[in-house]
Amino acid sequence: MNADTRGLKHKELTETIIGVFYEVYNELGHGFLESVYEKAFEVALTARGLNVCCQIAVPVWFRGRRVGDFTADLLVERSVLLELKAVRTLDSAHEAQLLNYLRATEIEVGLLFNFGIKPEFKRLAFDNSRKKVQKIQAEISIAALLKPSE
Repeated sequence: MNADTRGLKHKELTETIIGVFYEVYNELGHGFLESVYEKAFEVALTARGLNVCCQIAVPVWFRGRRVGDFTADLLVERSVLLELKAVRTLDSAHEAQLLNYLRATEIEVGLLFNFGIKPEFKRLAFDNSRKKVQKIQAEISIAALLKPSE
């Protein structure tokens, strides 16, 4: 059975990212700020030849109007959003945050990582077919957000 028939989008990429997470965790341990883990994760992922973008500002829309922004920690290969935490343990609010990020973009797969006392991760998916943001797709395209500013 292949990844698509089981519904696991970007399976190989997410497996690689999870492996890199454990490399970073094992090397640094816990106790640093999220920003340290973010930079270390970026270094380790790019060393693997992956395209990584950091701190991507993504607008939030409501009834066709921009009502705010959020900042995604990392985007790998323009396909998988990463949200990093350095807390005692992950909770449902962290999962809701990543799910909202997925809901607000065309990205369908996200990984939530915690560099806490014990390493933790969650894989979340939100299919584009379930999203209600198609009317403003051009406004929220990750590709458009990553274009150099003029």
